[in-house]
Amino acid sequence: MKHRIVITGVGLTAPNGNNINEFRNALLEGKSGITHTEIRHMGIRAAGLCDFDEAKYQSKKTRKRGTRVGAISIYCANEAIVDAKLDWENIDKDRVGVYLGITEHGNVETENEIHDLYQNDLNTEFWSHHHNPRTVANNPAGEVTLNLNITGPHYTIGAACAAGNLGIIQAAQMLQLEEVDIALAGGVSESPQTFGIFAAFAAQGALGEHEDPTLATRPLDVDRNGIVISEGGAIYTLERLEDAKARGAEIIAEIVGFHSNSDASDFVLPNTQRQIQCMNRAIEKAGLEVSDIDIVSLHATGTKMGDIQECEAVSQVFGYSDNTYVNCAKGFIGHAMGAAGALELAGNLPSFKDGFIHPCKKIENIDPKCNLKNLVNGEKVQKEVNYILNNSFGMLGINSSLIVKKYIH
Repeated sequence: MKHRIVITGVGLTAPNGNNINEFRNALLEGKSGITHTEIRHMGIRAAGLCDFDEAKYQSKKTRKRGTRVGAISIYCANEAIVDAKLDWENIDKDRVGVYLGITEHGNVETENEIHDLYQNDLNTEFWSHHHNPRTVANNPAGEVTLNLNITGPHYTIGAACAAGNLGIIQAAQMLQLEEVDIALAGGVSESPQTFGIFAAFAAQGALGEHEDPTLATRPLDVDRNGIVISEGGAIYTLERLEDAKARGAEIIAEIVGFHSNSDASDFVLPNTQRQIQCMNRAIEKAGLEVSDIDIVSLHATGTKMGDIQECEAVSQVFGYSDNTYVNCAKGFIGHAMGAAGALELAGNLPSFKDGFIHPCKKIENIDPKCNLKNLVNGEKVQKEVNYILNNSFGMLGINSSLIVKKYIH
């Protein structure tokens, strides 16, 4: 790599925490953020909802004009800047880029407008003049630039549920190309606020259900029956190593390898061989051996075939490594779509300091096809951690693997 790229700040909101410390503690303690909530047209459903202060960094007027995903993005971006201890007032905003991974956005407000339309005899005067800027693809990143007066490049990366990783990868590449000096990057989601995504997954037979909402999604369990739809966001402050050192920044981790590829085989069913290639190429690019990886963070959505296909891929790549442990987070937070990979990475980053690997939510009946070696099930594991590989895969066969390293001063 021409430049070494490091993480110097993390801002997040998840169903079980509104900063990295709260989120990490919840994962270590086995605290779920999944609850039952009323979804329009769908009744009571399990969902992962965030409870952060929307007014902390934006006015009520701006929030009313914007979107739920924009509010998540603004909160996380500001928190990432604070966490990085940037001298924001004296930063050249032309040299800041915003790169956010998304699945979908603007649906919340669009559905509300359609609802109002039908409550008022289809009178189009009830259709908001804010509709277009709410629904353009660059909305979440654009709302961040408006809030923070950033005049450098911004865009979103639409990559289904691989998007969180790919937002970070895009930012690293732009920093290496010297297009920007600071990047705010990661993934965001607004999914549970819209009934459409619940209806779609229900139609696919992939919507997890249980009388106990914390058991509605059970990745790797033989009794799993689908996903829990969640919201959230995780945005990172990324810099070139030399710039971070020059300002005396605390370095959380270094990005050392990544790869993305496509299955080109099915709309929704993952392709094991392409996932294997994705992980292997990321490891090769990082100049590592398989046994160097301490943690593999699974995508593990809780769908029948998705979990099996990924576990087969991970088993083939890491099955002979005694050093590599495997965990997943969706049992605690549900599936935060575009935010999933970025949140799951954040949940593991503190391992570099505290020396623990957070567990999967307790899997009572492990599917024999998902019974991976060194699976961290229900109880945290104490271990020195130097390398983490973060997997995120998405519909239409988009795969991503991202490797981060403990930074040694």
